[in-house]
Amino acid sequence: MNRDLHNLRDSYQKDQLFIENTADTPFEQFSIWFEEAEEEKSIKEPNAMTLATLGEDNFPKARIVLLKAFSKEGFIFYTNYKSEKGRSILLHPQVGLSFFWPGLERQVVIKGTVTKLEESLSDAYFKSRPKDSQLGALVSNQSSVTTRQVLEENMLDLREKFKDKEIARPEHWGGFVVRPVSMEFWQGRPSRLHDRILYTLEKSGWVKNRLAP
Repeated sequence: MNRDLHNLRDSYQKDQLFIENTADTPFEQFSIWFEEAEEEKSIKEPNAMTLATLGEDNFPKARIVLLKAFSKEGFIFYTNYKSEKGRSILLHPQVGLSFFWPGLERQVVIKGTVTKLEESLSDAYFKSRPKDSQLGALVSNQSSVTTRQVLEENMLDLREKFKDKEIARPEHWGGFVVRPVSMEFWQGRPSRLHDRILYTLEKSGWVKNRLAP
C-alpha cells in the first residue's frame, strides 16, 4: 500500500523561544517547561519520553519509558536490568532522551550517559509502587519470548504467594539515571523557522547557543 503524506502538515505558532529569555541551566529550563506541560490539559503523560539506545546487535532502538524523577543530577527511570534496553544501556551507556509535547508544540532532546541508581533509591521507589506493579517486575522476564497465558498464570501464582507478604525489590530491577551532556529545547514556529536553543556541558559549565532550524 502506497500512501502520500505530503499534505500532512501543521503551522506551529503557539509560542516562541528567545535565548535571552531562557534559564541559566538546562535543568531550570526543563523544570519550567515540564510544569507548563503538566498544566496543558491535552498532554496526558508529560513524563513520557523516548529512550534511544544502541543495542547488542549494534542497531539503535527507541521506545517510550516514563520519567520518574529529575534534578540537576539527571533524569531517572526504572526498568528490568536484564531486558533488552537494560542490557543495551550496560553495554553502551550513552543514550538519547526526547520529550514531545504536541499541545505546546515543543520538544526537548537530550544526550547523556547512564549509570545505575543507588540501590536504596530503587528500593524506596519499588516499595512505593502498587502491589500488582511490584508483581509485574517478578512476572515478566522482560524482552524474552513468551505467551499471554504464561504471563497471566504467573501473575495468579504470585498474587497467591504474596497475598499476605511484602515484596522485596528483585536484584534485576531498578533505576537508571541519565546525566546530560547536552539538552536542546525546540519550540515550533511558523514557516518551519523553529526556535532551537542548545545547552552544551563544557569545562566552564553550561553554554547556550541558538541552532538553525
